[in-house]
Amino acid sequence: MSAPSRQAVLRQRFARLKAALGEADLMVQGSILRRIIRRDDPQTPGTTKDYGPYYQWTRKRQGRTVLQNLTAGQAQAYGRAIRENQRLEKILAQMRDVSLKLLDLTTSGVKKRRRPENVGRSSS
Repeated sequence: MSAPSRQAVLRQRFARLKAALGEADLMVQGSILRRIIRRDDPQTPGTTKDYGPYYQWTRKRQGRTVLQNLTAGQAQAYGRAIRENQRLEKILAQMRDVSLKLLDLTTSGVKKRRRPENVGRSSS
């Protein structure tokens, strides 16, 4: 594929990715943990009782792990926002990749010097 046609394909791909960013919805980073706590049942000794489910959202803020308890409804909404964030991160990674390829195609770099043939070889 010639450089101009490759460049056109990459620009089209970049435009599609850019349009996909315009469809962004609410987004947050982190993860949701669904917990069930199992404890000894005080009413019937020798058996256990499950409590929950409890939902926790974990994320990093200023380099520290932050945990927030959520209701079941919040867990669903936050889960959607986390999945949206992951989708957008993938799009951004693809955009960075396409950008690098386009920059390599459209800019000229430093010419590499030829290494003299006898440099770095042992004379054995």
